[in-house]
Amino acid sequence: MLEQYVLDLHEVDPTHVALVGGKGAHLGGLTRIDGIPVPGGFCVTTDAFRRVLADAPAVGELLDRLSFLDPDDRDGIRTLSARIRRTVEEIPVPDDLAAAVTGALARLGDRTACAVRSSATAEDLPTASFAGQQDTYLNVVGPAEVLRHVSRCWASLFTERAVVYRRRNGIDDRTVHMAVVVQEMVFPDASGILFTADPVTGNRKVATVDAGFGLGEALVSGLVNPDVFTVRDGKVVTKAVAAQQRAVRALPGGGTHEVAVDARQQEEPALTDAQAVRLVQLGRRIEAHFGCPQDIEWCLAGDGFQIVQSRPITTLFPVPVPENDAPDNRVYVSVGHGQMMTDPMRPLGYSMWQLTALVPMREAGGRLFVDVTARLASPAGRDGFLDAMGKADPLVRDALETVLDRDGFLPAPPDAAPGGPPAAAPPAPPAPLATDPAVVTALIERSRTSIAALERDIRTKSGPALFDFLLEAFEEHKRVLADPLNMQAIMAGMDATWWLNDTLQEWLGEKNAADTLTLSAPDNITSEMGLELLDVADVVRRYPEVVAFLRGVEGEDFLDALAKVEGGTEARDAIEGYLDRYGMRCVGEIDITRPRWRERPSTLVPVILDNVRNFAPGAARRRFEQGRERAQQMEQDVLTRLRALPDGDRKAEETRRMIDRVRTFIGYREYPKYGIVSRTFVYKKALLAEAERLVAAGVLAEPEDAFYLTFQELHDVARSHRVDEGLVRERREAFRSYHALTPPRVLTSDGEALTGAYRRDDVPAGALTGVPVSAGTVEGRARVVLDMADADLEAGDILVTAFTDPSWSPLFVGIAGLVTEVGGLMTHGAVIAREYGLPAVVGVERATRLIRDGQRIRVHGTDGYVEILS
Repeated sequence: MLEQYVLDLHEVDPTHVALVGGKGAHLGGLTRIDGIPVPGGFCVTTDAFRRVLADAPAVGELLDRLSFLDPDDRDGIRTLSARIRRTVEEIPVPDDLAAAVTGALARLGDRTACAVRSSATAEDLPTASFAGQQDTYLNVVGPAEVLRHVSRCWASLFTERAVVYRRRNGIDDRTVHMAVVVQEMVFPDASGILFTADPVTGNRKVATVDAGFGLGEALVSGLVNPDVFTVRDGKVVTKAVAAQQRAVRALPGGGTHEVAVDARQQEEPALTDAQAVRLVQLGRRIEAHFGCPQDIEWCLAGDGFQIVQSRPITTLFPVPVPENDAPDNRVYVSVGHGQMMTDPMRPLGYSMWQLTALVPMREAGGRLFVDVTARLASPAGRDGFLDAMGKADPLVRDALETVLDRDGFLPAPPDAAPGGPPAAAPPAPPAPLATDPAVVTALIERSRTSIAALERDIRTKSGPALFDFLLEAFEEHKRVLADPLNMQAIMAGMDATWWLNDTLQEWLGEKNAADTLTLSAPDNITSEMGLELLDVADVVRRYPEVVAFLRGVEGEDFLDALAKVEGGTEARDAIEGYLDRYGMRCVGEIDITRPRWRERPSTLVPVILDNVRNFAPGAARRRFEQGRERAQQMEQDVLTRLRALPDGDRKAEETRRMIDRVRTFIGYREYPKYGIVSRTFVYKKALLAEAERLVAAGVLAEPEDAFYLTFQELHDVARSHRVDEGLVRERREAFRSYHALTPPRVLTSDGEALTGAYRRDDVPAGALTGVPVSAGTVEGRARVVLDMADADLEAGDILVTAFTDPSWSPLFVGIAGLVTEVGGLMTHGAVIAREYGLPAVVGVERATRLIRDGQRIRVHGTDGYVEILS
């Protein structure tokens, strides 16, 4: 293939990233939009870059050394990257390449002042902007200077900040190449940045303009603060004018310098309102062309704008695509915050959750959301809905109330036509559920029977027949979840909890009384999971050779080898028995693509060893009995105090019935999730077997490729034996990029991300506010853990993490308190914290960033805040 060293901007478009880099490709795309003025110029292609580096084998040797450095070794990266840059700058530009560049420059005019700008192949991409990571040189005059600055741009691929940025985004230095854009220089009166969506709130209907006098370098370098215009619906809605005392201007012979801004001009905005509105109109055309919100660099010369760059805004959370008939304005609530799993899901994961959920869900950024617009807009059901949302997560309620306060955002509820038929009467409420442990026993047995039938019937299914079977299985899945008795049992425990907390605070001033009254409640599968791992540790502890063996475990095939050491057979049987009951669980278990404990049993080894070290034999039984005794003592205390009140016998009897009710049903609150995850693992094993058959047939490259297809797409692949490999690659890259996005609790169809606020005035200054979910106060060492596999906990430590789904429960037996960023009163972490008697505060925004690992903190689980002590 003939190498191309130079291409005019009009010859390239966004499909040419590999040849001209992100910046060059986007500038080429801009030249194709009618009415968008772009300075003329050309690209020195990545072919030229590769040609130059081929003449310098020393660069390859230095890159080899760089690849072995830890991303956090800033000194090492700084030293090596500086050597690479010097080496690249000293490489002579080959004559034929230099001739191609000077020939293109001659078409602009040999003495035309130019901007020489880096354009890397990993720059200005939809998933990572790399803005400011490489170099730009302004007002470069003459062929020799242009060639020298082209070399400097090539070298800037290896600045320390660019190397570190690539490492943090998982990009290999050798896979990135550098093109260079050479454009006619614009000598602007004003310049700046236009965001076609609000970069802070995400609102797609709001544009912001940052503007300053002269060249944009004054804003980029922080020399001055910009004027900021906010534009919505063709009008400037807010404006902040900064007093800009300095500006950067071009020098006549080349280069730039700082100058003072005239005193009278300092008080004037860099743009008029009309110019800001006109600029946003240009931005909307660019956004429409590229199909996503843009970060646009612009210059104003005279009264004409020139667009010198446009890149995607990579920090915005995507907006769910609404149903076809949905009105424009929608309000979405995050599913992940309720499920205690806010990480992105792969397509197979979220599509199967959608197929088995009881309510429609929309995907965005690898997360799922429920459209709550109708419920929020309905005056009849709104209060009850907000109350339920508030009990689950007060921040969600506050965010929804923020939307409600905006006149005209929500659609008006449909009114019944005059004289039309009366609205249908609501269904009769189900008969009250008796406080009978047999109800829970029957529900658990129903679930086990249903899962056993699923395991039996799925064994013979493969190919398209497997997918047809699974679609039927999903209906059974939903039937089990929607069973009225199941729903009644769940709500019975929750309602009794709320009644006890509210009523005993009113009658006795007792805060969060249910926290103690529910200790060691029966039938809590999640708390049993943590206690049973203590029993496994009891077996392991008896055999020093087993303990030593487990300390050296690497990989997932250790269980067979374990049987070869003294006591190993007994230890293996204990671990296998645990996996038989709980091996379907894992962190992020709502995503079917996550590796289960049965698939990665080594995940449990550090927790088992912590239990061996931190606990004495018989700890599980003792903890359960201690919890039960505390609950009984609390019950006796409460009833005694109630009987001393006016009308005390009635109050005591009513409370006793509610205590019986909460202890009968609150443990069952955890079982439906266990059933869901058990079924999910059955689905997964069958789908992985199908994926392996597709690999053997040469359809898929590897079984995990199936994870990047939705269920329906994988069904189609099983039927056709054809797969779009480009789609799989695209989905892999999108999934990787989604990890950098923070999902909001509430999201509007305008793209605005709402996090909510607690609006409390009873929290000490400097304390971190959250939701009190498990009573008590504890002080200890904070252990900030983002991955359960990395946990290294000692007795008395306080676990600080983003979220805890049921798979984290084995860690709870060894800690003294809990702080999470996500959660509410009835989320899994809160339920298990109460079960184990751990003071806990959840919903603490940015807790894992505000609390440093090893700091001493005090958790106020009764009042809902955390103090940082050191």
